[in-house]
Amino acid sequence: MKDGPHIARIAALIGDSARAEVLTALMADRALTATELADIAGVTKQTISAHLAKLLDAGLVAVESQGRHRYFRLANRDVAHLLESLMNVAFRAGAVRLRASPREPALRRARMCYDHLAGEVGVQFYEALVRQGMLQATPQGAAITPAGARWFAHVGIDTSTLAQQRRMVCRPCLDWSERRHHLGGALGAALLQRLFDWGWAQRAQDSRVVHFTPKGELALRQWLATHPDAPNSSAAQGPAPC
Repeated sequence: MKDGPHIARIAALIGDSARAEVLTALMADRALTATELADIAGVTKQTISAHLAKLLDAGLVAVESQGRHRYFRLANRDVAHLLESLMNVAFRAGAVRLRASPREPALRRARMCYDHLAGEVGVQFYEALVRQGMLQATPQGAAITPAGARWFAHVGIDTSTLAQQRRMVCRPCLDWSERRHHLGGALGAALLQRLFDWGWAQRAQDSRVVHFTPKGELALRQWLATHPDAPNSSAAQGPAPC
C-alpha cells in the first residue's frame, strides 16, 4: 500500500507547457483573466478554460468573480515557493529560455517573486540588511536583530505583528538568476510594499519586472552603501539615507 501525497499528479499539471506559462505569469501576484492567460500561454480560450479547470481542481490557482469577469491568481504562497524552487532547479540544469532582449536585463535586475523583491537588487537588499546588522543569518535561515526590529519600526513595519502571522517572518529565498539569497517571508513582502509606498519602485504592468524610479535608484544606492537612517515620521518621501 502506498501512502503520502501523490506528487506525480501535481508534477504532471505543472509540467504541461501552457499550464507552466500560466503559473509563471501568476508569480507576479497579479490576478489575470482567462483571456489574458490564453494570450500569455499561446492557446485558445477554450483550451485555457480546460487548463484552468485542472489547476483549480488541484488547488494550484484560485479564482474570484467580479461582475462578468473571473480573475485567477496563485492559490497561496506555498505554490509560489514551489514554483520559485522549480525555477532554481531549471536554471541550474540549463533550462533557461530567456534570450537577449530589452526585457531580460530588467527581469534579472529586479522582479517580483510572488510578493517580494528578487533579482540583483533583491539580493543586494538582503545582503545589506545582514551586513548592517538588521538581520542575522541562522541555521534556520535568518532572524531579525533588536537593532533591526527598531529600524523596521521606524520605516513603518511592525515586526511583532508580522510574527503573529502564520507565515514565516523572515525566509531567505534562493534567487534563480543571482544564485544567492533574497529576502522572502512576511518581512520581504512588507519591505517591497514600503518601496512602492515611498515611490522608489513601480511594478511593470505586463511582467514580473520591477522598475526603480530615478529617486529610488539614487536612494537605494546610498542606502545599500551606508547604514540606513530611519525616515522622518512627518516625511512622505520615504527614508533618507545618511
